[in-house]
Amino acid sequence: MRHEPIGKELFIANRKRLVKKLKPNSIVVFNSNDIMPSNADGTLGYIQNSDLYYVSGIHQEESMVIICPDFPDKKYREVLFLREPNEMMEKWEGHKLTKKEATEVSGIETVVWVSGFDKLFHHMMTMGGTEHVFLNTNEHYRSEVVVESRDARFIEWCKKTYPLHKYERIAPVMSELRRVKQPREVALIQQACDITECGFRRVLNFVRPGVMEYEIEAEFIHEFKRLGSKGFAYTPIIAAGENNVILHYVENSRQCHAGDLILLDVAAEYANYNSDLTRTIPVSGQYTKRQKEVYNAVLRIQRAAFKMLRPSVVYFDFQREIEKLMEAELLKLKLINKTDIKNQNPESPAYRKYFYHGTSHMLGLDVHDVGNMHDKVQVGSVWTIEPGIYIKEEKFGVRLENNVVIGKKVNIDLMRNIPIEAEEIEEIMMANKK
Repeated sequence: MRHEPIGKELFIANRKRLVKKLKPNSIVVFNSNDIMPSNADGTLGYIQNSDLYYVSGIHQEESMVIICPDFPDKKYREVLFLREPNEMMEKWEGHKLTKKEATEVSGIETVVWVSGFDKLFHHMMTMGGTEHVFLNTNEHYRSEVVVESRDARFIEWCKKTYPLHKYERIAPVMSELRRVKQPREVALIQQACDITECGFRRVLNFVRPGVMEYEIEAEFIHEFKRLGSKGFAYTPIIAAGENNVILHYVENSRQCHAGDLILLDVAAEYANYNSDLTRTIPVSGQYTKRQKEVYNAVLRIQRAAFKMLRPSVVYFDFQREIEKLMEAELLKLKLINKTDIKNQNPESPAYRKYFYHGTSHMLGLDVHDVGNMHDKVQVGSVWTIEPGIYIKEEKFGVRLENNVVIGKKVNIDLMRNIPIEAEEIEEIMMANKK
């Protein structure tokens, strides 16, 4: 484990909050994610199922958690299933959790080897008065599931084996629980932001004309892993020159030239919690007059958005207000004019040529975290704020992104210590060129 111990108290409290949302005589099953194959006998890096992690803190493949609050035998009201370690497995794959270690991490007292799942689950489904079976699926509004998941296979098996139970969706419940972060979760996201800050400051010291985008990527990953992160929270975007008008440019193969801007959408994870940073910096250490005009326009919008994204606001209403601010800034920049606005198609407004994405999304165990975007913004939720202006004809774009906790009175900027003013970035970069 690279990160500091999180403490089982968080996961115990998470399970208690979940139980309060369940119907009487319910059972909930959480499956770990599969290990995904690549080619030949290779596999991709393992990513745990976020919901299973949320209720247990267990980051190990072939794990399961069952919660059955009304089961007569209290011992089986919470059960964690794990792969049974053996000598051969540890020779090839390394240490796996013992039952005692798993209890220390999760706070779940009853730990059973996964080989014993079928027998115990059958007992719980037939002998404990279980009526409602809550099963999990990926219901994120932007999800596109093209590979059959472990959850999907389990749903098929469970319904076939126990066809007369009442099946329910746990995803909406988890979405509601996870969108409001507990203080310990905020602290972990803050740690991810702090690691990201160290990576960004390292890059400010490194960038100069002639470096490759992938060299900058290497500087980030060196610093992230050195500080206890597993690495990038998402595939990094290192976009120099005309590449930075492409929202999800990830090739990171171009050379950085004098006069270019580099859009850096790069951030670290920590203990499976994520940060999400974007900065746009000048390769030469100084912005041109036009680049700074656009940069400061984006910064003004971001700071206005920070004040506007408040409790009881609905995200899509907030987005429409940001679009009005964007329209005004684009007029000042002479990228659009009043005639463009007068003659615009309401389905494709004039501003959209230069600003073609949402301003914010929720953040947590997933970079685009779960939560109903049509609900009112909740105190304690964590959001990104990331406006951008992309000018294809001028071959550059600017995006700025910070992570904020929605507070009762004011929002808390988790990236408040990361340089964002154009003049501060220039000062740091030019000091390293002397």
